[in-house]
Amino acid sequence: MSPRSRFAPLAAASLLLPVAACGGSDEPVDLATEARPVIEQYAANARAGYAEVVTGAHGLDTAIAAFVATPSAETLAAARTAWVAARVPYRLTEAWRFYGGPIDDTADERETRINSWPLDEAYIDAVKDMPDTGIINHPTEFPTIDADTLMAANFTGGEDNVAVGYHAIEFLLWGQDFNDAGPGDRPFTDFVDEGTLANPDRRRAYLTVTSDLLVGDLEHVAGRWDGAGGDYTAVFTADPVASLTRILSGIGVLSASELSGERMLTAYTNKAQEDEHSCFSDTTKDDLLGNARGIENVYLGRWGANDGPGLDAIVAAHDPALDEDMKQALTDAIAAIEAIPAPFDQAILGTDEAAYASVLTAVRKVQAVGVQVMKIGVALDVPVQTELP
Repeated sequence: MSPRSRFAPLAAASLLLPVAACGGSDEPVDLATEARPVIEQYAANARAGYAEVVTGAHGLDTAIAAFVATPSAETLAAARTAWVAARVPYRLTEAWRFYGGPIDDTADERETRINSWPLDEAYIDAVKDMPDTGIINHPTEFPTIDADTLMAANFTGGEDNVAVGYHAIEFLLWGQDFNDAGPGDRPFTDFVDEGTLANPDRRRAYLTVTSDLLVGDLEHVAGRWDGAGGDYTAVFTADPVASLTRILSGIGVLSASELSGERMLTAYTNKAQEDEHSCFSDTTKDDLLGNARGIENVYLGRWGANDGPGLDAIVAAHDPALDEDMKQALTDAIAAIEAIPAPFDQAILGTDEAAYASVLTAVRKVQAVGVQVMKIGVALDVPVQTELP
């Protein structure tokens, strides 16, 4: 789930910790000095990562503009392909959340407009047996479909009343998923004048506005990291120990609570397609893998070709065995998610016992990563958050 909780900025005092060196000195080491290159690498990776995310969003926006201008099976397929491609880098960035940074900043409220889910499809558009529902089909209540209207509608009346973001676009492109073997299959004629559904002009407008909003929101988050939107990097690197706490809390909450719990265990327990992350496009397994690999990236200090000092450098210096345990936990979690048969919405139904069991195995392996993060916090004597507020 994309939590509505507010993440207050985390802080920590500068600490002196003894290093349990292999053949080295036991002299105290300034943790801030140790952490600084790790913090700087993390910030560099965030700048590179969000720049890639913005590029993907622009590609999606271009494909959507082409589809809206000339709706066809071909342009709809191209827009879907662009949506899937845009999600690839974004999934990895979820490991940079959960500590009040640019994506979760309470003053900006960007994350709730970018990746919120689950959403009530009927809040946006017509659904099966309800052809007249949704913002699109209520021109009296919503006479103009523009950015202000959709931002105001987001979460109005309930947390599942998601009006904007990746998953609103996903629903508009794929429609509801009634296909056991694949994703939804909305016809392009839903966007054609005198086509299969009423209000195609408003549907085209909705898709266009939502895509433009997504681009703007992602550009804003990227700008916070690269200096164009307030230079969060300067704040982040000013206190390395405080930001070490932020980093550990980010991957701690994602592994111990959000990914293993909200995104996996909830769907497993409820056996409900509506509880899976990307239920219209059937790309939920890819989401889960991307999130887990994002945690691994943070721990190892890498983003694509960028590969520098990560948390592993600090942990290995203080407790080599703990570093190895964390790396093994990450390997095991990724392998367990990979072992879940796709599509995820069929694995959680319980009709295939082995597939269903594989989901629970993956939940436990991801939770084990969270346990290691907590141990790292203890080893470094820094406070680490692992639960959603």
